[in-house]
Order: sequence, then C-alpha cells, then structure tokens
Amino acid sequence: MGQEQQPAEPMIDRRMWHVTVTVAGPALEDSEVRAALERLVDHHQFLLSARYTTDRAEVRYWDEGSDVRNAAARALLMWSDYGELAALPPWDVVGLEVVDQPTFQARGHAGELSVSPVTNGGVRRF
Repeated sequence: MGQEQQPAEPMIDRRMWHVTVTVAGPALEDSEVRAALERLVDHHQFLLSARYTTDRAEVRYWDEGSDVRNAAARALLMWSDYGELAALPPWDVVGLEVVDQPTFQARGHAGELSVSPVTNGGVRRF
C-alpha cells in the first residue's frame, strides 16, 4: 500500500527589485518633510535611502517579488499605504523606477546592495 503523494506546490521565482519612488506636492516646512521620512524609515524595514526638498521626496528600497508588475504595483501604493501610519505629506507619486538586481549591479551600484534599514544619514536633502 503506497502513500498517496501530494502534488508539489509550484516554485515561484522570487527576485529582488530595486525601487525608486518619487513623490511631489505642495511645499511644506523642511523639518516637517524630514520628520515624515524618518517616521517612514521606522515603518518600512527595507528602505535604503530617502532624499527630499520642501515639495518633493525620493525613497529607494529593495522589494522581493515574482515579477516587475508586482513590485511596481506595491511601489505605486507604498506612499499612500504608509501615509497615515507615518503621517506622510499628502503628495502624489510622480515617478517610479523598478529594476532587477542584475540591472542595478550593472549600473555600478554593487556597494548599495544591502537590504538593511536606513542608518543615520539615510534621510538627506537633495
């Protein structure tokens, strides 16, 4: 009497995607924008860096997913998803770039492959 074998779950190819989200909106106090980005750092564990001015911010992070569409969809929602939690400015996404790890490395960014959270100095002005 043989054991009945369960079909194996399909293996989903998970890849690392480097994401850059740019948001913009009405100008705010410099200190208000910086504080909001620092709160985002506390809540988004894979954030690599954030740059800002009084009316624009850019956040960069790693995301793991099966394809670029999934990573891009999450990236487009990231600002609004964390908006209330981190009290982010009510700005709109005005730019998005999602590239796979080999493309990021080919651009010469190999030293930035860490997926650790932003450290001191990770939030800075443009």
